Amino acid sequence: MTLTPLHFLIVCPLVFAAGFVDSIAGGGGRISLPAYLISGIPVHACIATNKLSSSMGTVVSTTRYARAGYIDWHLSVFCVIAALIGAALGANIALMIDATLFRILMLIILPLTALYVLRKKDLFPKDQARKISFARMAVLSSIIAFFLGMYDGFYGPGTGTFLILLLTRFAHMDLQHANGITKAINLSSNVASLIVYLINGQVLMMLGLIAGAFCILGNYIGSRCFTRKGADIARPIILFVLVLFFARTILEMAGIM
Repeated sequence: MTLTPLHFLIVCPLVFAAGFVDSIAGGGGRISLPAYLISGIPVHACIATNKLSSSMGTVVSTTRYARAGYIDWHLSVFCVIAALIGAALGANIALMIDATLFRILMLIILPLTALYVLRKKDLFPKDQARKISFARMAVLSSIIAFFLGMYDGFYGPGTGTFLILLLTRFAHMDLQHANGITKAINLSSNVASLIVYLINGQVLMMLGLIAGAFCILGNYIGSRCFTRKGADIARPIILFVLVLFFARTILEMAGIM
């Protein structure tokens, strides 16, 4: 596919916004993937290239969590292996689905995940953590990592949020450790699915790398401008991008664009 300056002008500012929102309130994937779709890039290339740019941002955030000592490496080993397998499987399934069907799925899944996260005020209750054996926690978190890794490879938006939610509620982790494990799982699933998309020639390297730099910049500025009202800032940005995504998708399906 031949890229034009318009692709960069649409994608890069929105991916910057995704990084900014992700650093203060989470949910950047609900902006970055529609950003690629709005630009008119084929759907599989959108998912693949978004994996490249989001992986760059995830490397930065994972490194920050690791240096702060928030990642339990003994537990992460099991989760990473499960996520790698799940994400590779999910990415291969995504490549087998027709682009038109994929857009229809996105019209359903994307707003539902966004609506759920935006409406929940207390998404991560603080009373879920309790003492369970390491073996049980490893099994439960690995199962979660496999299925969420598959979802991430197949689609992606909301993976980090759902990982924290499930790890705190079902693997009974405290929020701090769940955040750390989530970063390790997210990075693993991003890398595994990215490799699958690279092998199948779906990644637009130039756009992905430049957009990834904007994603990192957005994360950096967002983390320095952190505010307790982060969710209030995130909501209008996410909703604005979703409206653009819906409008373009419906016009394309109607044969107007």
